[in-house]
Formats: sequence, C-alpha cells, structure tokens
Amino acid sequence: MKRKILVADDEASIREFVVINLEHSNYEVAQAADGQTAWELYEGCEGGFDLALLDIMMPEMDGLELCRRIRAANSRTGIIFLTALTQEMDKVKGLLSGADDYITKPFSPSELLARVESVLRRVTLGGSAEQERHIIASGAFVLDTRNRTLRRGTERIDLTNIELQMMELFLLNKNSILSRTEILRRIWGAEGINELKIVDVNVRRLRMKIEADPASPKCIVTIWGLGYKWVDFG
Repeated sequence: MKRKILVADDEASIREFVVINLEHSNYEVAQAADGQTAWELYEGCEGGFDLALLDIMMPEMDGLELCRRIRAANSRTGIIFLTALTQEMDKVKGLLSGADDYITKPFSPSELLARVESVLRRVTLGGSAEQERHIIASGAFVLDTRNRTLRRGTERIDLTNIELQMMELFLLNKNSILSRTEILRRIWGAEGINELKIVDVNVRRLRMKIEADPASPKCIVTIWGLGYKWVDFG
C-alpha cells in the first residue's frame, strides 16, 4: 500500500517540485496551496496521511496552526516543515508546535526523499530495535514502547513519535550523559540535519509535557558543555 503524504505550500514551483519527486518515488500525494484547504484534505483523508510537508507562511491558515491541528488530531502523523534559510525563529516555533523535522529551502530531491524516508521509518517503527524491553520504568514514569504510551502514575501523557523515541533513549540510558550529537544521531539518524538546536528544542518540548516545572527540570537535566541526562529517582 502506498504511503500517503500531504504537501501544503503556497509557492507553486516549490509545491510542484516536491509533489513530482514524491510521486516518482511511489508515494500517494495530495496537495494544497493554503492551510485551510490542507486541513480539509487532512480531515477528509480516509485512513489518514502518514506524513505532512508544510510551509510555514501560507494564506487562510499558517503552517504552525495547521501543524498544531494535525498534532491534536493524531500524534503519530509525521510532520516536516519547509522553511526558508532566514526563518530561524520559525524553525524553533515549528518544532515546538509538534513538527518532527524541517528542511531548509532550497533543497535537492535526494535530501527531500532522505528526510521523508527517515520520518516515515520513525512513524512505522515507533521505538528502537530493543522491542523485547518494551516496558521501561523510572520513578512514576512507565514507557510502553510496544503500545507507544507513556504514563505518569495513572495519567497518560500524549507524545509524538520523536518524543517517544527521546523518552526511550533517555530511559535506556538512565543517569548517563547523552551528548546532543549522540541524541541527534540516534533519533534523527545519519541523514538527520546537522543543527544541534533541533535536539534542544525537542528536549524543551518534552520537558513541557513531563516536568512539573519545565523551567527547573528534575528529570531531564542539562549537563552544561556535555549534553543531557535522565535522573532516575528509583
């Protein structure tokens, strides 16, 4: 069965470039020139989209709002933002709104397809290869990688694919320092972007969901100059 991808960009040349390359790679593609039309396509798609490629600046509804709506509807849909080189703050906002990755314009067909395939693999696989250890606990947190759920006591915490994999990585390496480069390699893979801030933004996003006080984290702590560490309270 073909994987379904939604492409939303108001710049026709970019949209057509993306659609042509995806269709040549045997993906089923729907496209929209504005955010509202894209949202209507998303809502009306039987079986749902596996991935959405979104521009940030679009008429009717911008990409950030569209991303938030998609995330609220389905935490497992892969989302990649198409961003301009100068949109540094928009990249951060996009990640915080729930995106898995971003591609900076202009980009080559090979980069586009590598990043799409990377996110789709995460959507398909969920956790890591250590599926036999599908229940991982730390303090009040219990992560089930097979069912892709995280609970804090009786409370279920909804996580995106990236957040689930980051939690698994931290919990499998309790009390050990993980460098930002290592996290980038383990989560985003060799074809991942070479900007370490994607790690920082996703750690910030994860803290907002699991920490009692994200501004003063107790679980995912920063080890200055080295990286991050999950503190296991037993």
